[in-house]
Amino acid sequence: MLISVIVTTYNRPDALSLILKSFNYQTDRNFEVIVADDGSGKETRKIINRMIIDSNYPITYVWQEDEGFRLSQIRNRASLKAKGDYLIFLDGDCIPRPSFIEIHRKLAQKGFLVAGNRISLSEQFTQTVLDKEEKIWNYSLLEWIKVFSQKGIDRLHPLFVFPYFDSLRNLKDNWKKVRGCNFALFKEDYFKVNGCDCSYEGWGYEDSDLAIRLIRSGLKIKSGRYATGVFHLYHRENDRTSETENLNKLNDVLNSDRIKAENGIDQLKL
Repeated sequence: MLISVIVTTYNRPDALSLILKSFNYQTDRNFEVIVADDGSGKETRKIINRMIIDSNYPITYVWQEDEGFRLSQIRNRASLKAKGDYLIFLDGDCIPRPSFIEIHRKLAQKGFLVAGNRISLSEQFTQTVLDKEEKIWNYSLLEWIKVFSQKGIDRLHPLFVFPYFDSLRNLKDNWKKVRGCNFALFKEDYFKVNGCDCSYEGWGYEDSDLAIRLIRSGLKIKSGRYATGVFHLYHRENDRTSETENLNKLNDVLNSDRIKAENGIDQLKL
């Protein structure tokens, strides 16, 4: 089964470069990466052009005009280009470990969305990683313990991988555990609910909206903790001007029986 990894990005070419390099080290080789660009400038395009040559896996580039934060729409555009039957969504500030694809494949299960997690890097350590282009995905546990002791990461326990017991993994219908930075599901399930709702513009709650509608369509939530943790590079908090408006949209969904996005993949095809 080909896996399509959709990496969203916006004007952070140094982070994107590291992420794309890290995918060269995956233990599972049957995947493609689709860079979903929400309107970045020329520097990001230069990174893509270089990595298409330097990468040992296929890269597809999907770009849309910069008209504000339109994460939902660029995710949907990228999903239309996906050749794989299984989709992993990853934010463009999250660096995967070498086992990332392999473990997501092991967790993949019909009727489930896998909610992954992350380990956050400090501002200082993030700058060091970017300046030196550190291959942190290859760090040993001892190296990470040292980084943790120096307050370079916020926690250690997501680095450990535990067996795939249902008692650890089954979150049933807990949509609050789904975070857009790292989640995965079968493409047919994503398309069944018409993907993300593009009416969410600006920061906030588009991933919760998606999770709620997927649960109503029959999916359960499976935890990716102690298995899929990625390294989240520090960034300043996003502009939250639209948070209240988006929260109101989410409450409308919660108080409805809606399953399909009113403004989703189907509307992009028109």
